Amino acid sequence: MPDYKEMYLTMVRASEEAVNCLIAAQRKCEDLYLYSPEPEITLLEAKPREDAKRDG
Repeated sequence: MPDYKEMYLTMVRASEEAVNCLIAAQRKCEDLYLYSPEPEITLLEAKPREDAKRDG
C-alpha cells in the first residue's frame, strides 16, 4: 500500500520550497529596482502639429 502520508509531506515540502524560491526572487527584483540609479530624463521641445497649422 502506498505511503500517503509520505507522499503528502513530499508535496508540501516541495510546495514550500517553490514558494520560498519565488519570494527570494521577488525580493531580489525589488532590491534591484530600489537601488538602481535614477534614469536621466531629457525634455524635448514639441513641434507644432500639421493640423494645428491649418486650423490656426
